[in-house]
Amino acid sequence: MSAIAALAATLRRHLPGRQVITDRQELRTYECDGLTQYRVTPALVVFPHDAAECALIVKACAEAGIPFVARGSGTGLSGGALPHAEGVLIVTTHMRAIRAVSVADERAVVEPGVINLDITKAVRSDGYYYAPDPSSQQICSIGGNVAENSGGAHCLKYGFTTNHVTGLEIVAPDGELVRLGGYALDPPGYDLIGAFVGSEGTLGIATEVTVRLTRLPQAVRTLLAAFQHTDEAGAATSAIIAAGIIPAAIEIMDALAIEAAEAAVQCGYPEGAGAVLIVELDGHQADVGEQFTQVVGLIEQCGSFEIRLASDDAERALFWKGRKSAFAAVGRISPDYIVQDGVIPRTALPIVLRRINDLATQSGTRVANVFHAGDGNLHPLVLFDASEPGAAERAEEVSGAILDLCIEHGGSITGEHGVGVDKAKYMPRMFSDDDLETMQMLRCAFDPASIANPGKVFPTPRLCGEVPGHRRGVHPAVAAGLAEAF
Repeated sequence: MSAIAALAATLRRHLPGRQVITDRQELRTYECDGLTQYRVTPALVVFPHDAAECALIVKACAEAGIPFVARGSGTGLSGGALPHAEGVLIVTTHMRAIRAVSVADERAVVEPGVINLDITKAVRSDGYYYAPDPSSQQICSIGGNVAENSGGAHCLKYGFTTNHVTGLEIVAPDGELVRLGGYALDPPGYDLIGAFVGSEGTLGIATEVTVRLTRLPQAVRTLLAAFQHTDEAGAATSAIIAAGIIPAAIEIMDALAIEAAEAAVQCGYPEGAGAVLIVELDGHQADVGEQFTQVVGLIEQCGSFEIRLASDDAERALFWKGRKSAFAAVGRISPDYIVQDGVIPRTALPIVLRRINDLATQSGTRVANVFHAGDGNLHPLVLFDASEPGAAERAEEVSGAILDLCIEHGGSITGEHGVGVDKAKYMPRMFSDDDLETMQMLRCAFDPASIANPGKVFPTPRLCGEVPGHRRGVHPAVAAGLAEAF
């Protein structure tokens, strides 16, 4: 009997019903996440119903030396939940309980399979909501948000997932249940929550998440402005921030992204726009009113040819409908596409967007741009037809060149989608060997057996215990007997 077959038999003795999947056709359902260019069929899929079952599964994997990968709703866009061909995929979608809500403490305690938007639905009647809002918030799960440190359109003012998690229960890679933090905003000791959030499943699996609840703002004002070119929309973004105004969100879509959104959801954006800018302000009524007047004036000065002010929640939702549907909408104008994710300083927006356009022209590839303009988080969508010889390779080259542009201008290779398997090869372009090895030491402290989501984040397979070629010897702490060798 193979190791996987033996593990499946062991797990079936403890987990009832259809919680252990071995059928080849059913396994293929989980062969990729939202980044469909990479596909691997897992050897085994298991559905824990609670933290104890999750710990049991991980412990069984650790004892058998079999790698495991955690998966939530599968909406990730970096291949972070790509299965291991000889490993176990642990799917947390059955863990969907909102365990506790304390409005007085502004906290909610949820399981990892809880859908992002469902937290807001659960507390809206109390005057609260959960601030991080990825475009996939109607279907993405909190466990995945924690793994990838997800952001969203309103991250400019409210920050990312890491700014809204105060406590975690995790299953460590050896199967032990461990608690980190709680209700307190800043507990004493090392920031292990900060290390875990965004670690992409390489340090363990979150089985319970304590999140901050944010009070609903007294007022919300939203506008949509049309420009002839993205340069003008970028200039308007910089002007707003330079004026000392921090909107809840500032989003830009270029002409190709607008075309896709119109084809998909008929959002009715202004005709002839080379770019649209969505600006949303929230807060106290008096402050929002005064700032909104300033924003409109700045946008007019930057050359907007049409400004629409949302008169009610329905019109506001229509403004956002096109932006929120942009990624999926691109499928209406291209059979295949790569969703990229990089960050640049706001002031570099005009030059980087022009250079992206040059890259697209030179390669004969179309690129639609959608981005969180306020914090310089770009989401270029590189369009191609996989049936055309060489098209996929050209698209991949353009995608990589865009990340190089981000690094060149002082940015990052990812803003919120993570590294996963897709961007691991770009890590050495941003980090030195010593940087990467320091990250690896942290990973090995949590997972010395290298079984938690192996093959992700780092550019080459690294196992704990290896001494990379750039090292001159054993780490001094190990030599002095102050730490165990990894």
